[in-house]
Amino acid sequence: MKKLFVALVACMFAAPSFAQFSSGGFSLDEEHMYWGVRLGLNFAGIGGDIEADKGRTGMTLGGVVGLRVSDSAPVFLESGLYYTERGGKNLKYNNLPLADKGHLNYIEVPALIKYGISTENNIAILPFIGPTFAMGISGSYKYLKHPEMGIKIGCGVEWNNLYAEMAYQIGVTNIADGDKISGAKDLSSHGHALAINIGVNF
Repeated sequence: MKKLFVALVACMFAAPSFAQFSSGGFSLDEEHMYWGVRLGLNFAGIGGDIEADKGRTGMTLGGVVGLRVSDSAPVFLESGLYYTERGGKNLKYNNLPLADKGHLNYIEVPALIKYGISTENNIAILPFIGPTFAMGISGSYKYLKHPEMGIKIGCGVEWNNLYAEMAYQIGVTNIADGDKISGAKDLSSHGHALAINIGVNF
């Protein structure tokens, strides 16, 4: 994993400038398409009937593709495929301990709408919002359901081919598995995470 991290960071700083999508150069007369890689951290937690007493810091790694969807405004649709680590530690129900950890490792697909705001010095600001769809592939989630849908809102900044973003993600589907707890019914819990990612666009 350390070698992969070093390789990605090296790519971010060694990649040439790209012509199809350049920050500060959004054209209202041309269509644009871009793709890129993302690497970052999640500061995640779980709240509700089943809650995590402590948060979890996990990794995010993925690839994205974006397409301009408006001829009259710099509006983009971005999707991709991510591996992302979320969940929490010290799961509790009614203040009683359930498990030391509730780790959820997902494969996630977002569908984000981004709006490009050009600024001086070849910098672009890209606020975004959209749904995310995730399926758990590993982890420790005895008391949790691992399919999850959420809403992600945040803002990215691009300079030449380098990109960084911060986002907040809240789960909208119930991930509490009350069937695993004797006498528990109709439980409700939701995941949440603050994400910080860096990357490069081509």
